[in-house]
Amino acid sequence: MRAKLIGSIAVGLLLGGLGALAIFNNAGDKAGTTQSGAALIGGPFQLSDTTGKVVTDEDFRGRYMLVFFGFTNCPDICPAGLQLIGAALDKLGDKADKVVPIFVSVDPERDTLQKLAIYVKNFDNRVVGLTGTPEQIDAIAKAYRVFFEKTPNASAPHEYGINHTSIIYLMGPDGKYVDHFTPMTGIDAMVEKLDKRLG
Repeated sequence: MRAKLIGSIAVGLLLGGLGALAIFNNAGDKAGTTQSGAALIGGPFQLSDTTGKVVTDEDFRGRYMLVFFGFTNCPDICPAGLQLIGAALDKLGDKADKVVPIFVSVDPERDTLQKLAIYVKNFDNRVVGLTGTPEQIDAIAKAYRVFFEKTPNASAPHEYGINHTSIIYLMGPDGKYVDHFTPMTGIDAMVEKLDKRLG
């Protein structure tokens, strides 16, 4: 069990690191042409919050977003990331009002609205849980350059795992990419970066 847990953590961190390299390398020069330097992350989405209300990216304009992808059965990476977000927002005090933390489930098959609502509130009441149809999840994952795939469990098919990118994206009030963190980012380092952005 311990080996499986360590392996899962290692896979999550590897996916996060490789995802970041791929995303941010794409923002640089290609074939001798000069790029804008802006990471190609984010875009329009339509999902449901835990009350069943349909929300889009436009609903969060004017506030920074911390966008994190995962699933409620995640054994390690997702809890670590959500604990980091909650702790950082606590340390920011009133400035945290300028930030909306968002947890997007990549497991719409098992993560019902009720299950997702209970899960995110276990970490911080400010976290907005979002889910949708498989097609909607695929669309937002593509927009945010997030990789995820099921890892089958032959002995218990319903207890499959999911490998996924473990990057926490900071999006600006205009919905555009600003910065990123991982679940392994130190709380103080995250707070320092957020504090500078929030003014």
